[in-house]
Amino acid sequence: MGRLEGKVAVITGGAGGIGAAAGALFAAEGADVLLVDLDESALVEVVQQIGSNRVSHCVGDVTRAEDNRAMFGCATERYGGVDIFLANAGIEGDVRPITEQDEARFDQVMNVNVKGVFLGLQSAFPVLQARGGGSVVITSSVAGVSGSPGVAPYVTSKHAVIGLMRSAAAEGAPLGIRVNTVNPSPVETRMMRSLEEGFAPGAGASIKKSLAAGIPMGRYGSPEEIARVMLFLASDDSSWVTGSVYMADGGSTL
Repeated sequence: MGRLEGKVAVITGGAGGIGAAAGALFAAEGADVLLVDLDESALVEVVQQIGSNRVSHCVGDVTRAEDNRAMFGCATERYGGVDIFLANAGIEGDVRPITEQDEARFDQVMNVNVKGVFLGLQSAFPVLQARGGGSVVITSSVAGVSGSPGVAPYVTSKHAVIGLMRSAAAEGAPLGIRVNTVNPSPVETRMMRSLEEGFAPGAGASIKKSLAAGIPMGRYGSPEEIARVMLFLASDDSSWVTGSVYMADGGSTL
């Protein structure tokens, strides 16, 4: 039996690198998985690549309360309930000094990265409680525990979800719902390619080399490595873990 046998997972940001890796791993470990994202064509491609009848998709915007309700309703209709919520959807915003950041873009980052998690928790808690409890895993970042120039909106959002997680963990504990964050350092994903280009237009490879050199393990992580930490937190192996910040950063925050 897999570590998630008989479980149902909803994963937002399911078309991205970490979300797709988590979806594949969770399904391989026995879960039924609903991947959620805005881009239906990308979702279909990920589901096809995973190639498991345990995985399906649902188009949804995490910044809309009705879409959050719909995704959990969809999972309940297809699979009978939800045991795991991986709040993974996120955007990076622009690489600019604070004085040059666009207000609308700041709002967009906060809406997706913070409000999206908040609305997801609102919809997830009653569904998880109906199953006798469950696990919520929120994707934060090393940017959630330290500052970085040029990406203040992103850093702000990733700090915010840690506070949100801790409040949710306190509220969820009496209900049997555990809530934790996973905080990756740079990972081989589209988001990092965007940030590298933002820090050094036309010279992203040099920024990647510099960032990797600053990680004690000397490289970026892989989406699969982050997904394995998420698997631990989603599974019953972490039954005594809630309200925790799990660094998955190659030693970046030593």
